Amino acid sequence: MGLQQRILRFVTRANWVLLALAAVLGPISLPADVSMGLTCGALIVTINFHLLSRTLEKGLRPNQLSTGNVILAKYYVRFLISAVIIFLLISKHLVDPLGLILGLSVVVVSVTLATVCELTKLIFKEAV
Repeated sequence: MGLQQRILRFVTRANWVLLALAAVLGPISLPADVSMGLTCGALIVTINFHLLSRTLEKGLRPNQLSTGNVILAKYYVRFLISAVIIFLLISKHLVDPLGLILGLSVVVVSVTLATVCELTKLIFKEAV
């Protein structure tokens, strides 16, 4: 398995694990609105990442290439739906904005963890 596939699989799994951790540990250690924001943000960004991955996998298959316009249109539709959901969550005061921002950072944390893991493997591989 190539490096890119390994990183993609790690990030995808880490997104779901971090979402589960946010949903389980958030209510225990944070106020309700912050916990709800953390969970909702993590859910929004994890689902978006999953759908983007599916769109790109289907759109970039060699035997059935989609045009870039189709991929971009799906991306913008997801972006607009996410924006409306985030707007409603904040405007109706259902979540704390800071918790929501932290939840929306799940993919960034997953990518950072994947990078650290791969760099650690690379450094220890060269040390041997």
